[in-house]
Amino acid sequence: MFGLVAAATSGYLPARLFLDIPSGFSLGDLSPLTLADLAAYLAASLVLLIGAIATFFRATAGAVLLIAGALLALGALLLEPALSGSPAYVQYFRTLLRFENFAALDRVALAAAVLLVLVLAGLPRTFGYLRYRVPAVPASSPSRQW
Repeated sequence: MFGLVAAATSGYLPARLFLDIPSGFSLGDLSPLTLADLAAYLAASLVLLIGAIATFFRATAGAVLLIAGALLALGALLLEPALSGSPAYVQYFRTLLRFENFAALDRVALAAAVLLVLVLAGLPRTFGYLRYRVPAVPASSPSRQW
């Protein structure tokens, strides 16, 4: 479930940016680092979504995808303060923790969900649960004992 939350919150920022692009402005006008950050958010959202769906079907690859998507989303979160030139991480996270707008709340929710996904998907019990297969029942009919 946290993977789905992380996928939704990771996809919010690029989707909102694409919807709010003013007329006469294009993505080519953005800096390469900004484009890389948006691509990382979108890729993290996609990988987290696929990983969450795969874990519902008890696929071990789903946990690996969740871990990869969480690391990608964390990388995008940590790249964002560096977009302004000098990375001011303390000021960036202070601004986020003020919860002044929905974008700040989205990033804090993303950080919390991603950390939970990393911890829960990386647990050995998670991989044990995903690897366990129910024994198959024989296809033959039961014998009659009179």
